[in-house]
Amino acid sequence: MSNLIVRKGSRGPGGNVLTITPQSAGWKYVGFEVYQLKQGETLQRDTDGREACIVLLGGKAHVKTAHASFSEIGRRMSVFEGTPACSVYVPAGDRFVVEAVTDLEFACCWAPAQGILEARLVSPEQVGVEKRGNGEMERTVHNILPESQPAESLLVVEVFTPPGHWSSYPPHKHDVMNLPQESLLEETYYHKVDPAHGFCLQRVYTDDRSLDEVLVVRDGDAVLVPRGYHPVSAPPGYAVYYLNVMAGPVRTWKFRNDPDHEWLFT
Repeated sequence: MSNLIVRKGSRGPGGNVLTITPQSAGWKYVGFEVYQLKQGETLQRDTDGREACIVLLGGKAHVKTAHASFSEIGRRMSVFEGTPACSVYVPAGDRFVVEAVTDLEFACCWAPAQGILEARLVSPEQVGVEKRGNGEMERTVHNILPESQPAESLLVVEVFTPPGHWSSYPPHKHDVMNLPQESLLEETYYHKVDPAHGFCLQRVYTDDRSLDEVLVVRDGDAVLVPRGYHPVSAPPGYAVYYLNVMAGPVRTWKFRNDPDHEWLFT
């Protein structure tokens, strides 16, 4: 199996089904976890030297931090309902407790931080929704934690790709610190597929093809993008969702398009 793909596992301690750390990924910034809790179960974590963005994928929850409390948040039971996520930003040096009001699936997005911000709720009304691309390249983007909103390192977005469409396309990359043209950002993709027995494809490749892999991704799998271009294809009959987490030395998303495919923008 490719070392760029992390398969969803069975429920482990605390309801964990998927974990990516900087150590396991072989990079410096991005961490990512997925948890599934039964109604009434709780998860408690300390943030230590990292900030966190808790994204409710499906279900309702109470979320408490050291200085804030958010009761019965969550407005969707599945990401494919189309409603933007309820999320909670938790600063470094804090802690959080997630209690499942219903059966619950949520993601924890992590990146290094100093702890200069306060915990806050990111409600569905605060999430910017936009259509990106056209024709078979059109998809819907939900900007949960874009660079226009406060965070120290994290950039978080979810994307809905209709059946038969391409996403993160035309291909782009952000693996070189060359501002203002391009920023260096590690990235994870957490995929969901509807119906769940389907699949999608993701290619990760560099200009010199020293990295060039095509990954068959199933519902609940995550893909690592340490460098290179990274387009996604949704097969006919299957809608594809992914949750993107990005972080790097500078919190800005500046990308370079693959010059072979820039003609698609005209």
